[in-house]
Amino acid sequence: MHDGDVVVIGGGYAGVRLAKRLDSTARVTLVDRKEVFFHRIASLRAGVRPEWSVTPFIPYDRLLRGGRVVVGKAVRVDTTERQVVLATGERLPYDVVVIATGADYPEPARFTGTTTDEAIKSFAGYQRKVSTAEHVLVVGGGPSGVELSAEIRLARPEARVTLAHSGSTLLHSTGSGRAGRKALNWLESHDVEVRLDAFMSPGNDYGTYRDAHGNVIDADLSFWTTGTTPNTFWLRMAGHGDWLNPAGHVKVDRMLRVESRPDVFAVGDVNDAAELKITPAALAQADLAAHNIRLHLRSPGRHRREPRLYRPIHRTPIVVPFGPADGVTVLPVPGGESAVLGGRTSVLAKAKTLMTPYMRRQLGYTAA
Repeated sequence: MHDGDVVVIGGGYAGVRLAKRLDSTARVTLVDRKEVFFHRIASLRAGVRPEWSVTPFIPYDRLLRGGRVVVGKAVRVDTTERQVVLATGERLPYDVVVIATGADYPEPARFTGTTTDEAIKSFAGYQRKVSTAEHVLVVGGGPSGVELSAEIRLARPEARVTLAHSGSTLLHSTGSGRAGRKALNWLESHDVEVRLDAFMSPGNDYGTYRDAHGNVIDADLSFWTTGTTPNTFWLRMAGHGDWLNPAGHVKVDRMLRVESRPDVFAVGDVNDAAELKITPAALAQADLAAHNIRLHLRSPGRHRREPRLYRPIHRTPIVVPFGPADGVTVLPVPGGESAVLGGRTSVLAKAKTLMTPYMRRQLGYTAA
């Protein structure tokens, strides 16, 4: 028995998890502009190493047993008619709609186009550039910048690699100075030039970059890993700007519902839950939202049970790979300073496979 129509807009980590959780209890429609799931965690390595080119792409065809996946672009949520409007004009009725459109990531952690072939060609372009560059500049010393710098260094040991970071320590978002020092030591021991307190901007001439002190760097290839942008411009264009905060994130209450909209939820990178925007948080939000959506569909009116309240995740294990054979893991310890674990733990947890077997199983495929 199915309790209602649920339309999930966005097939990233949160959207896939939530759609799968509700598949047996609701009529689920997952809408995504891509024809496959994009395993973004594997994308930095895929942008550097040809043998990883196809790894990030996992078909949606085994995800849902009772529901369906629609390849298309949502352009509006019609809250009066309770329909999601697609760019083709198709309308999808809903009892509950979930916004899970995620965020736009910088190159090369970006799905270009709508088909696998288009995205693979994009990765091939990055790989060619990396393979021929004499000097690669990576801007941003967070987890993505450190990971990408390590991947480039291991793929191109003869090239010059520079990591420029505006802060005074690497991996500041992990809350662990020791983790930042470990990353710095690894990079410098592998001949990556690390520039701290170096806010970068494009220079006047092509291929030049200037820091806040006026120092100029010449590089024939650059990657900017300085943050993400929530994919909510379509909501603003559709007249739902009041759903967004100044940074463009969807404003949600503690039940992960859009404010004053009990039948509209938002999960993952797209919402304004005050926490780190990482995969474990997206999955936790999807699980809680799935529970609350079931309650909404099954117990209407005054007999409705109390929903669960979301508690933002401020401390969670974070693994930063230094290529497939090393890395650093920050493990929060209740009531104390986070433990920092080295290569063996990081390799087993993430660095070697980049969680690809886990995500393949989530989408109904074998781990291989």
